[in-house]
Amino acid sequence: MNLREPCLPRGWYPRDTGKIEEFLEPFLVRDKIPAKARAVVAPHAGWYYSGLPAALAVSALDREAETVAVIGGHLAADMPVLIAGEDGVQTPFGVMNMDSELRDAFKKGLPADASRPDRYPDNTVEVLLPMVRYFFPRAQLLWLRFPADLSSLEAGKLLAKCAASLKRRVAVIGSTDLTHYGDNYGFCPRGKGKSALDWVKNVNDAAFIAAVVDGDPSRALKHAAENSSACSAGAVLGALAAAGGRASARLLDYRTSADVHSDGEIPDSFVGYAAIALV
Repeated sequence: MNLREPCLPRGWYPRDTGKIEEFLEPFLVRDKIPAKARAVVAPHAGWYYSGLPAALAVSALDREAETVAVIGGHLAADMPVLIAGEDGVQTPFGVMNMDSELRDAFKKGLPADASRPDRYPDNTVEVLLPMVRYFFPRAQLLWLRFPADLSSLEAGKLLAKCAASLKRRVAVIGSTDLTHYGDNYGFCPRGKGKSALDWVKNVNDAAFIAAVVDGDPSRALKHAAENSSACSAGAVLGALAAAGGRASARLLDYRTSADVHSDGEIPDSFVGYAAIALV
């Protein structure tokens, strides 16, 4: 069996299953957010920073899904779709098998030269897989990465079409972080301190989230490109398209990496994270 092994160093997420279960078990019982979403948007930083919104998003997915498609990003516009071609992926809870039938149908439906094997180390999919395996112990996996352009809308529609053709119940995760602000990221249009953090939260990230919740993928893509408000906008477009035009969106959680500083000090660099359900 050809397996994809973890590439992220320790610290991104726990490797001990007991610690993972302790963190995720409270999300198994959901009172206010039924686990019925066809797709979600989830962040992909280390769990210390974005684990809570990521768990909120993944646990909101339709628990009856037979396959979970995780769409990552970090691809510029005009890049091809990247598809993991292994038989399965190794997680702390054991191997999660790839849905080769759905993968083959999806790849076949793409235009010629529009896809390549994903052989590259990247956090946008891997960091979410322990959660996916925990909440969906019997499901298969589809590992994809989409570029930040409108072709990702068509790829998302194709994914939904292939799933319907195979009569496969598929849940989709669009993996992105939001504004990367500060010297660490070369993006400081509002200086530093409270005014910068307020702008990221209430203006820049809020505008991107509003576009997603409104179901306006073109607006979301444009805002991300012009304002650096999402690092993997193509993944979001793919999730929106896969969910279909009837989906209603709901913001489940929003926070930034600055929120983990208990002393109240605002760091010079920080990142925004959102969990959004498409039901």
